[in-house]
Amino acid sequence: MRGLARTARSAVIVMLALAYVLLAHYTNTSGKARGLGTIVALAPLLAAALSLAWHARLRLFMLGLFAAGCIALFAFRDALEHYTSWIYWGEHAGTQLALCALFGRTLGHGREPLCTGFARIVHGDLTPALERYTRQVTLAWVMFFAAMAATSSAIFFAAPLATWSAFSNFFTAPLIGLMFVVEYLVRRGLHPEMEHAHILDGVKLYWNAPAR
Repeated sequence: MRGLARTARSAVIVMLALAYVLLAHYTNTSGKARGLGTIVALAPLLAAALSLAWHARLRLFMLGLFAAGCIALFAFRDALEHYTSWIYWGEHAGTQLALCALFGRTLGHGREPLCTGFARIVHGDLTPALERYTRQVTLAWVMFFAAMAATSSAIFFAAPLATWSAFSNFFTAPLIGLMFVVEYLVRRGLHPEMEHAHILDGVKLYWNAPAR
């Protein structure tokens, strides 16, 4: 039953994600339903802000700030409708840059690369060769997300909006998936002795570790 519930939950998440990207692409390119497009564009930011406010130490104060921000957005909704596509672009490119920074900051002197941390929690002690490899994987993700942000910006400013919307909504997830596949194939070729583990398992264990 637990496995069935997990499968059903995953299916619901995939369906909601697909519905969101389809709605985002429609509102971003059709020239209609601008009000709906603004709501859809702001939804991820509002959800993230609400989550941060809810988990903040000063919960009531932060929730009050969140409510005030929502009121301000509603008051300026007409002006925001003219910049809906810019909101979409800012979210997409900004997310790629944030992920680039997340991976990149762990490559500093004296710090453990993010992918090394994932691998260490899943597999235990790593050989020097695996430590070097996971550091290179972390660097590869830094370069990938930097390239995604640069590509997103280049297409947004140089190509029709429909082209950028298709790239951001329909190609981002497949490209990330392709990155995982390429990394897996390279890992199996270079380090066949390394036991395979799902990347999401590593992420969950990493962020649930006591040190976090």
